[in-house]
Amino acid sequence: MASSPLPPHLHLYSTSSPKPLFRSCSSLKPPSQLATSINNYNHLIQMLCKQGNLKQALHLLPHESNPTQRTYEALILACTTRNSPGSAAIVHRHLVDDGFDQDPFLSTKLVDMYSHFSSLDDARKVFEKTSEKTIFLWNALLRALAVGDEGEEALVLFRDMVRTGIELDSFSYSFSLKACVALRSCEFLASERVREIHGHVLRRGFDSRVHVATTLVDCYAKLGWVSYARRLFDGMLARNVVSWSAMIACYAKNDNPLDALRLFQEMMVSDPDIVPNSVTMVSVLQACAGLAALGQGKVVHGYVLRRGLDSILSVINALITMYAKCGTLVSAQRVFDGMNRRRDVVSWNSMISAHGIHGFGLEAIRLFQEMIHEGVAPTIVTFVSILGACSHVKLVQQGKTLFESMTQEHGIIPRAEHYACMVDLLGRAGQLDEAVKIIEDMRIEPGPTVWGSLLGACRIHGHVELAERACIRLFELEPMNAGNYVLLADIYAGAKMWEQVSRVKKLLETRGLQKVPGCSWIEVNKKVYSFVSVDETNIHIEQLHALLVQIVGEMKGKGYVPKTDVVLYDLDQDEKEQILLGHSEKLAVAFGLINCRQGEVIRITKNLRLCEDCHSVTKFISKFARREILVRDVNRFHHFRDGICSCSDYW
Repeated sequence: MASSPLPPHLHLYSTSSPKPLFRSCSSLKPPSQLATSINNYNHLIQMLCKQGNLKQALHLLPHESNPTQRTYEALILACTTRNSPGSAAIVHRHLVDDGFDQDPFLSTKLVDMYSHFSSLDDARKVFEKTSEKTIFLWNALLRALAVGDEGEEALVLFRDMVRTGIELDSFSYSFSLKACVALRSCEFLASERVREIHGHVLRRGFDSRVHVATTLVDCYAKLGWVSYARRLFDGMLARNVVSWSAMIACYAKNDNPLDALRLFQEMMVSDPDIVPNSVTMVSVLQACAGLAALGQGKVVHGYVLRRGLDSILSVINALITMYAKCGTLVSAQRVFDGMNRRRDVVSWNSMISAHGIHGFGLEAIRLFQEMIHEGVAPTIVTFVSILGACSHVKLVQQGKTLFESMTQEHGIIPRAEHYACMVDLLGRAGQLDEAVKIIEDMRIEPGPTVWGSLLGACRIHGHVELAERACIRLFELEPMNAGNYVLLADIYAGAKMWEQVSRVKKLLETRGLQKVPGCSWIEVNKKVYSFVSVDETNIHIEQLHALLVQIVGEMKGKGYVPKTDVVLYDLDQDEKEQILLGHSEKLAVAFGLINCRQGEVIRITKNLRLCEDCHSVTKFISKFARREILVRDVNRFHHFRDGICSCSDYW
């Protein structure tokens, strides 16, 4: 090999001139002597890999008789960064031919590379064929399995590591904890495994390592153990931006957006050396979206622009969602339009969902069709968004057509959430028999989302018998979900079946369950205020109550009759009306009337479905107070203007 001539297409340097002979290598700055031998290409291959010239590096590889470990490391890294699985196969083949297949260092790099390509079978084969298994190699496969959602297999591997006496390090624990989160389909099992590994961590003293403690916070957050995650966070001896981001995300994703924003503000003032990254900002934008805090969302957007984070796709997508959920669809559309060709399927899903929750079903369908035309393949989430959009505006036939197209045109097998969307679409439209038939014909076992959609439809149409049938299954599937019991009691109350209402309430008490209190948020001058239903401790309550009494009095003079059937207590009319006056969304509207400037849109978010009485009162206020009011409940947006709601009383 040493005597073979330099291949014609690789003559980088002629004898007469040191100038490169082809442009793609013109940026190379060789040392005074390129190599001790004209056929020693190791250094050049490494240089080409660093500069992204993987194709040319591969051309040189067969002409190097003694490739080094560092050369193969550079090639493997280049295959990963260039996202080239085809080149990876070539490099791996050469590596084996050159006798490096038993090198544990390169085997570790190969496993990492195959993990990047989601080629878990190839990663397993590399691991199994390497006789000398270092902790780095074990950890590489453990991480590959955890990241690849193979949680059970990853934990089996972790147990093998413990059983065989491998000296575990902090990364072993971090990756095994991430594997537990991959068991989210079985939350109880995931919780048990996290606690077991947490015990290992404490006994081995790894809880002082920042990345292990951060992973624990993240795991407990994803399991919904918010208070426990916070205790761990507070007990950390040192924190970095990842630690703060994990806790902020914990609050944002577990329906505690106000705490997420407070913690972000605490992070910004507690340590000037900690600089928020794109992950932090995505969670903060999610929190702003959760509260419909448009003012704070705009401040965060400004920070994103100043830091140059608007070039990161996940941040842009979070901005779209934030503006949409804050009620400014125009701003969301502006961000989306500015993306041009950078849009991914998440971007399209965000816009489709945004139009759906605002009640623009036909526009959501148009966006869906445009996405298909652009060559972007829809995902499971896409169809949840588009079917939900159809449900909000009673586009029954269009929804049926889209549901059928999932398998026929796009090869997506419907999941429980898609069936739930169809049951909701048909049920809301009053086609309860057809909704039941959808459930009976399901290819999979109906889960709580499906039965919950049917129960919600029964509440809208007052169908007691069907509601009882749905609750039989719901009480079996999720016996600790108080919302199902409350919804059934609501249906009984609507039918004046007070004995059954009492029975359901006793069942709630017996099981130690409590109704989730109604809570509403409003942002005024970039500060968020929260109100809880029938909250006599609120410092503003007397002023707000007085205003609401005045408004309701005027409404009664114009024919308004309070919808007291939404009150789940067998009380007299006056007592029920007093309870209605204390609903959180009414308190938030009253606060907005007093504190928001004239002409400013009053923006409110509620954690539950907007009740019928609050809907009627808000319509009246929008007309006679000449105010535009925007309320986002758990299902959709309600734009109130001139006594009319954008939902057309269909929600």
